[in-house]
Amino acid sequence: MFNYMVEYLQSPDLVFRALGDPTRRRMIEQLSQAELTVGELAEPFEMTLAGASKHVGVLEQAGLVVRKKRGRERVCSLRPGGLLAARDWVERYSAFWTARLDALDQALKEDGDE
Repeated sequence: MFNYMVEYLQSPDLVFRALGDPTRRRMIEQLSQAELTVGELAEPFEMTLAGASKHVGVLEQAGLVVRKKRGRERVCSLRPGGLLAARDWVERYSAFWTARLDALDQALKEDGDE
């Protein structure tokens, strides 16, 4: 329960900042399939380990990824609970726009009946 709460309280600003970069979004997609080393994450992008590590650092800061030491390697895994802050923010505005569009639909139907 405690880990869930830590993940849930993550700032949506940090999450959106992390997800604002296409490389980091692709890394999240990769990590949703399996745990990977920083080197494995870097491969598809033809970037240095240092560059990939900086991206992973941003994802860590946002609470989306955790890096663990396994032997001599640093293995990254996804923390899907970190996405809850972004999901909740989007859902709040989704409900707002759904209500607005429903009201518009009703107004158009009433206008068409006249």
